[in-house]
Amino acid sequence: MLSSLSRAPRALSLPRHVTAVGPRLPHARHNHNVTRDPMTGEFTSLPDIEVSRLQVIRSENPNSPPAASSLVFGHTFTDHMLSIPWSAASGWGAPQIKPYGPLVLDPSATVFHYAQELFEGLKAYRDANGKITLFRPDMNMKRMNNTAQRIALPTFNGDAVIELIKQLIRIDKHWIPDKEGYSLYIRPTFIGTQAALGIAPPSEALLFVICSPVGPYYPQGFKPVALYGTTEFSRAAPGGIGAYKLGANYAPGVMVQKEAAKKGYIQNLWLHGPDHHITEVGTMNAFAVFKHDGGVIELVTPPLDGMILPGVTRDSVLALARDHASGKAIIKGMPGGKLVVNERAVTMKEVKEAAAKGQLAEFFGTGTAAVISPVDRIGYLGEDLHIPVGPDGMGPVSRPIWKHLVGIQTGKIEHPWSVVVE
Repeated sequence: MLSSLSRAPRALSLPRHVTAVGPRLPHARHNHNVTRDPMTGEFTSLPDIEVSRLQVIRSENPNSPPAASSLVFGHTFTDHMLSIPWSAASGWGAPQIKPYGPLVLDPSATVFHYAQELFEGLKAYRDANGKITLFRPDMNMKRMNNTAQRIALPTFNGDAVIELIKQLIRIDKHWIPDKEGYSLYIRPTFIGTQAALGIAPPSEALLFVICSPVGPYYPQGFKPVALYGTTEFSRAAPGGIGAYKLGANYAPGVMVQKEAAKKGYIQNLWLHGPDHHITEVGTMNAFAVFKHDGGVIELVTPPLDGMILPGVTRDSVLALARDHASGKAIIKGMPGGKLVVNERAVTMKEVKEAAAKGQLAEFFGTGTAAVISPVDRIGYLGEDLHIPVGPDGMGPVSRPIWKHLVGIQTGKIEHPWSVVVE
C-alpha cells in the first residue's frame, strides 16, 4: 500500500477546498529531459517537477501558533506540508500542499529497510519590515540532488522545489515568529516508498517538506560547548557517504554523543585515521583559528574530501572570510593582522601543540541550526585542551563573521544570498 501522499491528485473535478495554482491546460507540456534514471544515471524523458501543476488543499482546522517563548526546536509544526510523488513509470507527479499529517506507508517500504532517505535543512526569516526571505536555498537543492543521485533516488528541478517551498511559506507565513532571533525551520525530505523487499533503486518515492517555527539556538546568549575527541569510532570513511545528508549518517552518532555526555562533554569531535584528522563537530562542520608569526591569523577547516558534508553555513563562512581577506567586502570587527583562509587537513596533534603554545585562537562548529557554535574545551586522549573565548562566549574571528552572516540572513545587510519569498 502506497502513501496517500504519494498519489498524484486528479487535475479535474477538484473539491471546493482544493485550489489549482497556475494554469493547468488539458494538453499542457510537461518539463522533460531533466530527471535522471536512478539505476543508470542517464537523463530520461519523464516529466520533472512542475510548479504549474500545484494543487492546494487548505486545512479546515488550522492551529494557532504558540507563543514564541514556548518553542522547543523541532517540536512544533505548521498547518501545511508539501508533497510530490515520483514513480519510475510516470516521473514526477503533481505537487500538493495539504494539511500537515501522518504518512501512510507499507511496512515493506524501502525507506524502512534500506535507509533510502535523505533530508535538508534551511530557514525562512522575517525582517523588521515584515519581509520574508530564504537563505541560499539553491545550495540546499544542489546538495539534495547530489545526495539523491548517490542513493539511486531520482533528481529533480531544484528551482521548481524552491518555488513550491515559497508557496508553502506564503500559506503558513503567520507561523514565522515576529521576534528577533526566531525563524521558520524548513525540512525537505526524500524517501523511497516502493512496497517491496530487495536492494534496488525504488520504483516509487516521495519528496515532502514540513516547517517548524524555532527560536534562537542560544536563547540566553552563546554558551561554548565541550567536545570529546572520539578515537574509537569514525563518522565516515574515504569513498563512503560522509559528504551526503543521509539519515543513515546521523543515527550512528547518537550513541557516540551519549558516550561523550557520560564523560562530561556536550558533543563529540569526529576524528579519522591514525593521525586523528579532524572531520566534523557532532553534526556540524569544524573550524579552527590559528595565530602565526607576523600577525598572521589563519582560519582553517577540513577540505571537502568526500568525508565532509558540504555545509551551506561552512561555505558561507569561507566566502565571507575570503572576501574580507581580499578586501572585496570588509567585515566590521574583524581582528587586525593578515587573515589567511585555508581548506586543509588538520590533526589533533597540530591543535594540541597550538593550544600549548597559545596559538589556538578559537575553535567552533557551523551549521544551519546554530549558525556558529563556539568551543571552549576538547577532551583528547585523557586530557583537556582549553580554548579561549570572550566574555560573550565567542572568539575574535567567529564573532564578527556570525554578526555579518546573521545580518544577511535577517535582511539587515543586503546580499544576493537572501532570496525574497514575499
